Amino acid sequence: MSFPCSQCGLCCRHVDRSPETAWLDRGDGTCRHFDVESSRCLTYAQRPQICRIDEMYQFFAPVMSEAEYHAANAAVCNALQAEHQFPKHYQIQLRNT
Repeated sequence: MSFPCSQCGLCCRHVDRSPETAWLDRGDGTCRHFDVESSRCLTYAQRPQICRIDEMYQFFAPVMSEAEYHAANAAVCNALQAEHQFPKHYQIQLRNT
């Protein structure tokens, strides 16, 4: 199971909201590796582990299932999108597996 990221870029625009990603903040809440114009990560292939949702699951596996982990991440994504009134097609839809 892989997390179905919709690539909206909002998590990259709000790295200051989490202690785990705050070190990436370029000073305005946006990740220093995020290109706002293209809405893409400039270092995607070499991005930090914290930015790799599927790889980060290994740290949560002892306390939750992968489905629970993905649901928690989807909830945060969808809440951030709702806060910024993003188009509904960006919302994370999880399939039951």
